[in-house]
Amino acid sequence: MDTPATAAPRERPRPRAALAMRPDAAAAVLDPGALTALGAVCDLEPPPVLDDFTTARARAVLADVELLVTGWGCPPLDAAALAAAPRLRAVVHTAGTVRGHITEACWERGIEVSSAAAANALPVAEYTVAMILLSGKHALERAHALRASRRREESSLTAPGTGNYGRTVGILSASLIGRRVIELLRPYDMRVLLHDPYVSDAEAAALGVRPVGLGELFTRADVVSVHTPLLPATHGLVSRALLTSMRPDSVLINTARGAVVDQDALVDVVRARRVRAVLDVTEPDVLPPDHPLWECENALITPHLAGSQGNELRRLAELAVAEVTRWTAGDGFAHPVPRERMAFLA
Repeated sequence: MDTPATAAPRERPRPRAALAMRPDAAAAVLDPGALTALGAVCDLEPPPVLDDFTTARARAVLADVELLVTGWGCPPLDAAALAAAPRLRAVVHTAGTVRGHITEACWERGIEVSSAAAANALPVAEYTVAMILLSGKHALERAHALRASRRREESSLTAPGTGNYGRTVGILSASLIGRRVIELLRPYDMRVLLHDPYVSDAEAAALGVRPVGLGELFTRADVVSVHTPLLPATHGLVSRALLTSMRPDSVLINTARGAVVDQDALVDVVRARRVRAVLDVTEPDVLPPDHPLWECENALITPHLAGSQGNELRRLAELAVAEVTRWTAGDGFAHPVPRERMAFLA
């Protein structure tokens, strides 16, 4: 008796996908190689990208898409946008936070969400560790002194407050970035303290850090690095009392959000030369030209450059392509954004 031929496995249908972000964000993050890789696993809507969900073209595109690849400048996926996208099942974000475009309506629909926050965390953590090490050498202040005097300091070798051996670093929040900073600090001869009310003592031990209260973090650390997201509960969390309790000549590093810190209080302690500051974020994000922090020689203000820049954007694209590839194969996301974590994410 003849054995029936084995039926050939059915190929999974290729999902329809579109890009939703600012055109300049798409051009910066998704190079031709990334677009080719996306086109290999899904039917990708050709340019222009969607940056306004209310146009006639956007409505026509949304009517068929099952997947949106989003980025900086993506409009909110609110109830109206979702009503125009009845087949939408997943969103892959090529940047960090999804708070600007993922709404409650997305969760109610059951849309799966992925983010490249893990990829964006690494350059922020690298920036932070670099600033911890440079501040330990008093690099900013000594560069100013060298430029002013045009000669090397005679006493630099014996200055007791200079150096990184045995320094205590305080991490405010074990966020994705905070955890990467902890990881990158492991090779150095430093003590690492952590304040995060959502991290258990056992988890802190696994991270290799000592859990402490918020007040102790600020009074004991030589460097406090802020990694908490900006939420209603964390607005102004780094208060005047905490800033004035910091050790003389200690350093506050903020790569999170400017409004997490009481900036008026920070101005006072920096002006008094009690505390040094490294600020990649401020409130507002670009300070007015006459803001007093510009005149503080012991404050380093950088233009929100800690996150992915230049060739680091390729890391975001690679993660997003990998997530789309997994999802189209039916394997789910490696970097999902859970609904229950939205309240705690940056």
